[in-house]
Amino acid sequence: MAKVRKRTLPSGLVRWQASYVDGAGKRRAKLFERKSDGEAWLVETRHDLARGLHTPESVLPTVKEAAALWIKRCNEKALERSTVRSYEEHVDLHIVPFIGALKLSGMNAPAVNAFADKLREEGRSPEMVRRVVRSLGAIFRESRRRGLSTVDPTAGIDLHLARRKDRRPVIPTKAELQAMIAGATGRWRPLILVAIFCGLRASELRGLPWSDVDFEGRQINVTQRADVFHKIGLLKSEAAYRSVPCPPMVLNALREWKLVCPKGELGLVFPNGVGNVEALSNIILRGFDPIQIAAGIATTQAAKDGAGSPISLTVAKYGMHALRHACASLWIENGMNPKRIQRLMGHSSIQMTFDTYGHLFDATEADQKAAEDIQIRLLG
Repeated sequence: MAKVRKRTLPSGLVRWQASYVDGAGKRRAKLFERKSDGEAWLVETRHDLARGLHTPESVLPTVKEAAALWIKRCNEKALERSTVRSYEEHVDLHIVPFIGALKLSGMNAPAVNAFADKLREEGRSPEMVRRVVRSLGAIFRESRRRGLSTVDPTAGIDLHLARRKDRRPVIPTKAELQAMIAGATGRWRPLILVAIFCGLRASELRGLPWSDVDFEGRQINVTQRADVFHKIGLLKSEAAYRSVPCPPMVLNALREWKLVCPKGELGLVFPNGVGNVEALSNIILRGFDPIQIAAGIATTQAAKDGAGSPISLTVAKYGMHALRHACASLWIENGMNPKRIQRLMGHSSIQMTFDTYGHLFDATEADQKAAEDIQIRLLG
């Protein structure tokens, strides 16, 4: 039986005790300063009990304890080491220091917004705040799966964070791509060609085995990747498993490279000198950056020499991911529809494709036709 009754504490304070019997038959109680607060809490508790969603507050973990359970679950799901490490940093550096001691029941939408505000006050960037709040939401969802929470207070929350930067990807021009191709020699030529014409991620290039290069079918099957720890593993998502067509130039370059490619147990297409997984830093510093600088695709950057005097450094203009963006832009220019672009890029959703490349899909003629139709309907 649920009820609210007045209690006088040993200290002499008068409080209202709301009590009920939980699903396991155990009596639970909570004190309130006002009777109306106790009655309101009891109504909500009984409603949750009826739906099978109630968890007694006394057994709810703290945010820190719930975060530990989430990290444990991430490891059980065999997520990439780099992904788990990033989540651990969110927990250790941003979540636990501010709200780790709070009970899950103490976190609601206003509390999440207050937490986000505190992160901004402490100097976290808007993007970092978004990522940390996403991780907090994952903690709540894992707690709900374990029956330790009934809600996710981050769901649908609007953090009102500024988005002033132009989020459209930086894409090399055709002239710059042509210069890169012309300047790529030796082991770097086939890698640059695959990146430009097939749009593989850097991790997919580093983990690409010869068994996934289908010369007869004129395509590359993307089935694995190499992580930052140089370990071969699963792709980022189910959608990342895909087959990408190869133009003749790419296939010819791969055939020539296969004759001299270093052999190793992993059978990689772009290994290091002894056949193992190549480090991304080596690809950039020894291959991609020098190719760009030699072709004049570079910018200047202010720096200081060993004596502290100001100097100007010449640095490469683009990162490796720019070649993936270039590939997508070429496919779009060639008239491929958005759904096909999504599949070839290995995006998990069409929304991701439009968010990244929507501005490249040419709708000029359709827009002009719509404008003319509006004029006709209005004026005849």
